[in-house]
Amino acid sequence: MRPWALPLLGALILTACAKPEPPTPPLVLDCDLGFEALSAKIAATPGMKPAVKERGEPFHYFNAKGGQTSYMVTEPGAPGHPAILKQEVTPSGIVNSGCPYGDAKGYAELTAYLQALARARAK
Repeated sequence: MRPWALPLLGALILTACAKPEPPTPPLVLDCDLGFEALSAKIAATPGMKPAVKERGEPFHYFNAKGGQTSYMVTEPGAPGHPAILKQEVTPSGIVNSGCPYGDAKGYAELTAYLQALARARAK
């Protein structure tokens, strides 16, 4: 055996025996934090990835690691702004929840939009 191979073999064995990292627990929407704090918490959550923002959309999405949960964070000009919505894939289907900090009618428009997206994906 080559003299450099023994340390490499030891490192490989230790790596193979290492326990995998536990999955990140899902982010709980705590509406009491307020819009700014909750938006920052979503963006800072490990494994959270911002989606490509479509031009002209007054909101942006964050996708959680694993793709089972996404968050819509409104921007000025969006219906119901400020608002944060969560869309989660569950065994019983897609579940929407959120924090309506702004206009209730506009928030209802956003939830209807997410429901339409869910129906389109299901086809």
